Amino acid sequence: MNDSSQAGSPDLVQVVLSDCAADDAKAVLSALGSAFSSGRPSDTSGGSPDSGSDTWTESFVAADAPGSLSGTELKGGVTAELQGAPVAVDRLRKALASAFAVEERGSASGDQEIEVQLRLSASDA
Repeated sequence: MNDSSQAGSPDLVQVVLSDCAADDAKAVLSALGSAFSSGRPSDTSGGSPDSGSDTWTESFVAADAPGSLSGTELKGGVTAELQGAPVAVDRLRKALASAFAVEERGSASGDQEIEVQLRLSASDA
């Protein structure tokens, strides 16, 4: 399957990270990337520390529920917004909870999509 066929996938979840240091954003995206495939073509990328961005965006295909993510320590908190089909968003949320402490800050539901805002911090475990 090629990446372009995943664009309309019900398993595609858009992840936007903000209010964090570049290293923490990279840690969260790397952890998600260890369990889920990227939903964007390999020749594009989200914000990076070199671009001066204060938000980082990536898409992941949450077709299956993974075990736990490879945990990475966060130095500070990270605000994560997840948007996609409810089942796929829930898979990503559970995966994030396996590696980080997760506090839900809010959510909004549409006809076929849900948007959830989370605050991630270093896991106590």
